[in-house]
Amino acid sequence: MKTESHSLIARPRRLRFTSTLRSMVRETELNAADFIYPLFIRHGENIRAEIRSMPGIYQFSVDQLTAEAKEIAALGIPAVILFGIPSEKDALGSENFASDGIIQQAVRAIKSAVPDLLVITDVCMCEYTDHGHCGIINTDSHSHLPEGYVLNDPTLDILARVALSHVEAGADIIAPSGMIDGMVGVIRAALDDAEFQHIPILSYSVKYASAFYGPFRDAAESPPKFGDRRTHQMDPANVREALREAALDVGEGTDMLMVKPALPYLDVLQRVHVAHPELPLVAYNVSGEYSMIKAAAANGWLDERAVTLETLTGIKRAGADLIITYHAKEAACWLSG
Repeated sequence: MKTESHSLIARPRRLRFTSTLRSMVRETELNAADFIYPLFIRHGENIRAEIRSMPGIYQFSVDQLTAEAKEIAALGIPAVILFGIPSEKDALGSENFASDGIIQQAVRAIKSAVPDLLVITDVCMCEYTDHGHCGIINTDSHSHLPEGYVLNDPTLDILARVALSHVEAGADIIAPSGMIDGMVGVIRAALDDAEFQHIPILSYSVKYASAFYGPFRDAAESPPKFGDRRTHQMDPANVREALREAALDVGEGTDMLMVKPALPYLDVLQRVHVAHPELPLVAYNVSGEYSMIKAAAANGWLDERAVTLETLTGIKRAGADLIITYHAKEAACWLSG
């Protein structure tokens, strides 16, 4: 007579670890060295003005940068990216490439105070132009192009001048952000001709026309006076286009790639990472993503520390080697315990 078997059916088992073992086998490790911290710089003295839509983020005058740069470096954050607010704006964004422009002053101040802190400069025109767009615009009513349309090739000449002026001031990395066709190649040629072959380019290769940029435009005082930037920034619906854009910049000689924003585009981030594993990949955890967490935390709806670290870990897990984030200083403190 057969007896009934009570043996357990073999099945896969979930791993159940102690906290120590769990940390040892963690697949994605987040640390302060992954972060790049954005800074907004304006003219004046003794200015440390909090941005209303971005609690904890400030506009600084140049004289306030020494202490801020030292604090950032002490937290183990290796790099900053600078955005300038000019004293005056015009159609060409002239202060953008002036030797005594706000960014040029800021670069010199930071490199003098903390030489080992890497300084990345954003190279675009929107903060500097009186119309708020990322390039020279068409003003010819008789042209076949619409009035206000961003003119690609004339803009390239300005971007090359801006990049060269930033490097001459001491910038370590140039980050063109306007999504202007050919910007990487023109900037690379200008830097090489001036014997700055060693300066890397971090291209905003995949930059979407996103609704998440609102608080940044408060911080940089750069909203467009008319229209939008959809003629040169990407449609949020497209991913194959992102791969084409990244490949174009790789072909022009970029040293690093960027996807912006981060959270709504983790699939894009992962696809770009797979397509170009040979290059460092940066994700921009943008102002809207930051401000949503801040607002929810202020209302007691979320644990800011836990949600921020989970968010940043997810961005890194998707393929980012580095993350530009307004949470960098707080996250560095949290990670250090």
